[in-house]
Amino acid sequence: MAKITLSKLRHSYMPAPQSPSDYALKEIDLDWSDGGAYALLGPSGCGKSTLLNIISGLLVPSEGQILFDGKDVTGLPPDQRNIAQVFQFPVIYDTMTVYDNLAFPLRNRGRDEDTVRDRVMAIAEMLEVTGMLGQKAAGLSPDNKQKISMGRGLVREDVNVVMFDEPLTVIDPHLKWKLRSKLKELHQRVQATMIYVTHDQTEALTFADQVVVMQDGEVVQIGTPVELFERPAHTFVGHFIGSPGMNILPCSLQSGTALFGDQAIALEGPIPGQPEGKTEVGIRPEFVSLANSGLPATVTKVSDVGRHTVVECSANGTRINAIVEGAGPEKGAAVHLDFRRDQTRLYVEGWLASTPETAAETVR
Repeated sequence: MAKITLSKLRHSYMPAPQSPSDYALKEIDLDWSDGGAYALLGPSGCGKSTLLNIISGLLVPSEGQILFDGKDVTGLPPDQRNIAQVFQFPVIYDTMTVYDNLAFPLRNRGRDEDTVRDRVMAIAEMLEVTGMLGQKAAGLSPDNKQKISMGRGLVREDVNVVMFDEPLTVIDPHLKWKLRSKLKELHQRVQATMIYVTHDQTEALTFADQVVVMQDGEVVQIGTPVELFERPAHTFVGHFIGSPGMNILPCSLQSGTALFGDQAIALEGPIPGQPEGKTEVGIRPEFVSLANSGLPATVTKVSDVGRHTVVECSANGTRINAIVEGAGPEKGAAVHLDFRRDQTRLYVEGWLASTPETAAETVR
């Protein structure tokens, strides 16, 4: 396995890019440690697959370097990078047995049959497909075909990284959680460096130790699932991660105070300097509660989602969601919303601007 370093990486599909908007990937600098589980998360068209293709060698970047354990591999073709890739659609040979499918990557590299058998049996046991080894792959269900495709990527011991490009897209929803769990278990057992590309936050957050969130070719935040949820560095991250996403309220600043309409909003800490540009307050629905005082609002919708209730409100023409336990108020009810101060943050031009105070000061 390998530590992967992306240094000053940029890419444009145009022959002579002139401005930042000409780049499909803005400048990216990051390190992925050997043996880690990582995810590239973002909507379609944000640059995830472009970045994956650059790492795999299918695409040469316009600028920058890709290093494996400090070795520059930017100009190397895919077959010299020792990379395994699992795609959206299972890549298997239907006319071969499951055993032969798993054995193919090893046989193709001239490994002896004893080694082939040992690795195939080990991976088959991990994937829970030992009983299928004698079956032709053509007769397998879609989820088992994708398991075999994953196994083909994991069976080699000499790969630097295993990359998954939206591998659960074609899997039935009720089977996805099984494969997600299996993939996480496989990583913990084989300790391979894995990169998982997806637009699905659930897949990314349940698989990865660290998630790279992308928007419009730019990395907007890198962090653990907890960090992305608890402290979004950008309003896009707050909106994209969470269900429902973070509330975003337009605000103005006056003498160091954030105002939503004429209502002062207590922030997690002081506002640094004199911010210029569009200012907004962000707070997750989990930290909005119904109270006897606070921001006046009107209930516009109440949704019982099982474990809790999502109460959608309107205040000054802005939608604000609150997550509450038990039954919520009726639609049309007048309520007051209380924001947990240590989770209420200022964003300027989309980026986090406020700074937290000490733990003692942030207690509501």
